[in-house]
Amino acid sequence: MINRNLAQGVFLMAVALVFGLESLRYQTGTFARAGPGLFPLMVGSIVFTLGAVIALRSFLIEREALTFNFRNIGLVMLSLIGFALISHFLNMTAGIVFMVFCSSLAGATFSLKRNIIISCGLVAIAFALQELLGLQLRLY
Repeated sequence: MINRNLAQGVFLMAVALVFGLESLRYQTGTFARAGPGLFPLMVGSIVFTLGAVIALRSFLIEREALTFNFRNIGLVMLSLIGFALISHFLNMTAGIVFMVFCSSLAGATFSLKRNIIISCGLVAIAFALQELLGLQLRLY
């Protein structure tokens, strides 16, 4: 039996290593004058540390079996692909709403109110990124 918590920690550490090591190809600079590699290196370090804590914690708590629910994996992948296509051909607001509602079908319960609140929050974040950072997002 593969321990689910250990697998989560190892997976996080592997992803963090890939991004952290790749960030070393860019100039990191200093905290006073950050280079393009500093942010991914810092995030990779934080995620690696989190993965290590999860992996170490897995030895202290009860083991859980790792299972795969291919229906849920398919729904989450469909929601991401749908988000990309709808954002490209229509607009990002509709893509966000589709992604939230489609991916929520993978959960144990479906809540219309929760999905609307999450959709509104993500759309608000997208508008904030557009206005505050000047990102070119097709939100409408």
